[in-house]
This record gives sequence, C-alpha cells and structure tokens, in this order.
Amino acid sequence: MSAVAIQQMADRVAQLLDERLALGGRDLAAKLSKGGRMLPRKVREGAELLADAAEKAQNPKLMGQIDMGAVTDAYDACVRYLVTIDPAGRRKDVVAGMVGFVGYGILFLILGIIAVLVWRGFL
Repeated sequence: MSAVAIQQMADRVAQLLDERLALGGRDLAAKLSKGGRMLPRKVREGAELLADAAEKAQNPKLMGQIDMGAVTDAYDACVRYLVTIDPAGRRKDVVAGMVGFVGYGILFLILGIIAVLVWRGFL
C-alpha cells in the first residue's frame, strides 16, 4: 500500500467526520481532537491509528513502521460506523432533548410557583 492510498483513506474518514458529525478541522487529527469523544472507543482508536499512519506516510523512512493490515482494518471500522450515522436524525435528537429540558424546567417552575402560593395562603 502506498502513501497516497493511506492519505486517501485518512481524507475519506475526515470527510465523513465532517459530513456526518459536522466536525471542523483541516485534517483527520484536528477533527479527532475536536470531536473524538463523539465516537466509540474502537472507532476513535482506529481513526487515531489512521491519522498517525497518514502522518508517517509523509516520510518514506517511516513507511516501514506502518502496519498496513491494521490501517485497513481501522479504515473499514471507521467507514462502517460513520456511514450509519444519520445527520438529520442527530439534529432531531438534539432538538428533542433541548425541548424536553426546557419543558421540564417550565414544569418545575410552575410547580414551584404553585407551592409558594399555597405556602403563602393565596391558594
């Protein structure tokens, strides 16, 4: 496997991170530092391995240190996970969570006002 193929794998994973999770950054390592916590541990470790391999692939002397089988497995795991993420579904879940959070806040505020009114004798 060549340095170009490893860089293409890293670019593809970075592109999927940008499309599916809206993570900004110039390369895969920057995207992982911003939002790696959103990924499961195995996928995050695979993406970190891929980013490290892409960095080593820039230097011909370090190419011998790259385990091509591990890089391929990491790429497959990352792509398999990232393809299943639905960006629209994630947005809906975030909005639903915010609406629920605000709804519970309003409910507890109303209950607190009623409790104060009962305590003060107005109800």
